[in-house]
Amino acid sequence: MNKKGKTMKQKRISFGQGKGSLTHNNREFVADNVDPLRTSQNITFVRQPIGEAYEQLFAESTERYNARQKRNDRMIHGSYYEHLFGVKPSNTVRTAADKRKSFYEDVVQIGKMEDSGYGTEDFQLVADCLKEYMESFQDRNPNFYVFNAVLHMDEATPHLHIDYIPVGHYKRGQDTQNGIAQALKEMGYGEGKQAIARWRAAEVEVLNKICLEHGIQPLAPEKARGTLEIPEYKEKRRQADELAEQNAQVEAKLGEKREMLQAVKEKTAKLAEIDSIETGKTVFGGKVTVSQEDWQNVTDLARKEVASQKQTKKLRKERDEAVRERDELKAKLSAVSSELATYKKAEEQKGLFTRKKLKKKKPSVSAVRTSFPVN
Repeated sequence: MNKKGKTMKQKRISFGQGKGSLTHNNREFVADNVDPLRTSQNITFVRQPIGEAYEQLFAESTERYNARQKRNDRMIHGSYYEHLFGVKPSNTVRTAADKRKSFYEDVVQIGKMEDSGYGTEDFQLVADCLKEYMESFQDRNPNFYVFNAVLHMDEATPHLHIDYIPVGHYKRGQDTQNGIAQALKEMGYGEGKQAIARWRAAEVEVLNKICLEHGIQPLAPEKARGTLEIPEYKEKRRQADELAEQNAQVEAKLGEKREMLQAVKEKTAKLAEIDSIETGKTVFGGKVTVSQEDWQNVTDLARKEVASQKQTKKLRKERDEAVRERDELKAKLSAVSSELATYKKAEEQKGLFTRKKLKKKKPSVSAVRTSFPVN
């Protein structure tokens, strides 16, 4: 119970990384789990083309960087976005060679379809909490520039899609860049792999306080029995993508090892040249004579052979290690994919998130939401 003696409603909070599809978020593409009759109830907080956002954030710093360069090959030609990602601005997440992403997305949800979904008494309550959370997001996170943010009211459960570009400031190179590590550091979350985890924990705490003020007792995430819950499904999907990427990296390493082994074999084959060296008998028994140049070739080839054998042994060991790692990753990927397939099949059988089921329920909110920007 809260301070007023009222019973608190318990709900789980989902705060995870989204796929990052602006066409889906902005309803340029309508998926099967969307009810078009309720799309007008969605709340758009901010909607700015990503190319325009990049121009606003990085154009001036790109000009300053180019002005300092004396060599043409060190200058940034074209837009900063194209320089990083090699393509025109896209409505889906692009990844640069140095692993930087064109933008990041977080999906935030309170409760599940059963206790907060369309047709339940708490449908509007959780939507109000998410709206309040989003209104202060940009002020709390000045280095995460929000260029697109939408509260979806036309799916099974209200949820937020927050798309942002991390902005970091540097002393070397271009002074303002897309950089999530630097952005997190400047906002006070430290360095290293745990910085993003600390940031997410802080954001969840903000959402927890909002929920408590609205009579909701937020519950810690826990594993579901039987089928996966939505947050767990997203985590499994992330794991599957990560394993697939690792598997691709291992395959690439294997290719490199094979090429190196082939190069060693080609060098070893040169030892056959020894047989072509001309020799002559001397008067001193069975000894033979060779020229100084041929003798030098023999000794050089012998040294290379010893070195090649050592390198070959090392490369074969590394290759075998890579094969074992690849096989382990394939096994893990197969297991995660199997879980995802089981989840999808179970959800299809239950008929969740289908347009047909959603249309059977009567709307509880008739007012059309207006959009307002996040400063």
